[in-house]
Parts: sequence; C-alpha cells; structure tokens
Amino acid sequence: MQLLRHTDYKRMPWKNGGGETTEIAVSPPAAGLDDFDWRISMALVKGDGPFSVFPGIDRTLSILEGNGMRLTVDGARFDLKLASAPLPFAADVATDAELVDGAITDLNVMSRRGAYRHQVQRFDLTGEMTITCDATVVGVLSGEGAFDITSPGKVSLGPRDSAFYDSPRSITFSAATPAQGYLISLWKINELNA
Repeated sequence: MQLLRHTDYKRMPWKNGGGETTEIAVSPPAAGLDDFDWRISMALVKGDGPFSVFPGIDRTLSILEGNGMRLTVDGARFDLKLASAPLPFAADVATDAELVDGAITDLNVMSRRGAYRHQVQRFDLTGEMTITCDATVVGVLSGEGAFDITSPGKVSLGPRDSAFYDSPRSITFSAATPAQGYLISLWKINELNA
C-alpha cells in the first residue's frame, strides 16, 4: 500500500499551457506527459477552453468541487456536475470545456490504450462498506470528508488524500460522518489476456 497526502502531490503546467495540474500518481513513476501508462491528477479550471490532446489515451473526468462544466467531446455535449457519474471519453479527440458558474476542480484519470484500461467509481460513505476488486492497481481518493480504510491494513484519509494498492481482493471503508470518495481501478492489458 502507498499512502499519499494531498501535500505530497506534484504541481505542473497543463500540456497545452492553459493552466496547472496537480499530479497525484503516474506509472511508470518517472513518466512524463508523453510516455505514461496511466496518470491520475486534479486540475483547477478557471476558464473556458480546449482540453489538451493525448494521442492513444483514454480518460475519465469527475468534478471534485464547483458548479460543473459543459463538455463538447468530438461534437457530443455532456453536462458534468459534482453529483454526476465519472465521464469516460477518448483523450485524443477534440474536447472543449465551458464552465457553468465559476471555477471547478476536476479529477482526471488517464490510461494508455493497449497497456492499461481503467474505471472510476464515485461512492458515498456513511458507516462501513466493502468493495470487491479485481484490478492490477486500485487507487482510493477522498473527495469530501474523511474516512478510514480498515482493510487491507488501516489508514485514515483526509480530503484529497489517496492510497494505492497492488491487486487487492477487496477494500473496506469506514466513516464516522458522511464522506465521499473515488475508487480508481486500473487493469494491465497483458494480465487480462494471460
């Protein structure tokens, strides 16, 4: 298990230079924007504009904070809000964003086609809950509030903290007060085909 506090994350400019992203985790660990297998980041979006293009990459976007945005992805329109399910789409097609009402913070998960595939699940938590897993790597990000991961191991996550596990069979969460988080599952393609 790898525990990352929100103060551990790396800040860097967007690929298109239009803003700043906070990199939570990347694989391989020293990978840049052009050679990662998967990458998880957050971004503060302050204005309308185009998304960076990442050839051969699939991405999933979630709203962590703010009133949401309207995305136009390869001509199709999507309204994405805090309560919306995470939105998967290709990162190598034209994508434009329009803010609904002020700045937002988003969660961006990307994986390279042919190397990994991914899925992002938002969950609300009160009390205890167990989620079964079959992924190569599983990441947990605390969105709002704080909660404990009680198995495997025990760790407490505050807002925007994260924990990563290699091939866990299940993860058990516990929260004394209502909290919300994200489960990020990453499957290595050659392991799926083995």
